[in-house]
Amino acid sequence: MMYPYMTLADETEIVHSQIIDEDGKQKVIVHFERPTEEGFDSARCELPDYKWISKEGYSDQEVAMFEQLLHSNAHLLYKYAANGGIQIA
Repeated sequence: MMYPYMTLADETEIVHSQIIDEDGKQKVIVHFERPTEEGFDSARCELPDYKWISKEGYSDQEVAMFEQLLHSNAHLLYKYAANGGIQIA
C-alpha cells in the first residue's frame, strides 16, 4: 500500500510505502509522479540506500532535488511508514 506524503508546486505527488522488511533491513519505497499531456513522469527510490529503481520524464536536476528532499525527510518517511501514513485529525 502507498500513502500520500506531499504535493509539490509542479503537481508532483509524493507517496511512500509501508515499512518493508527484507533481509533484516527496513526499507521504504518513495514514488514521485507528475501528470503530463502524454501521461505521467515518474520516479521511484528505495530508502535507506537512496537507490533509484526507475526514472522516467524527470530531468537529472529534478531527481537530484528529489534526493535532497529524501535526505532531509527520510526520518519522517520512516515514521509515517511505520504508522500507516500521516495521521491527520
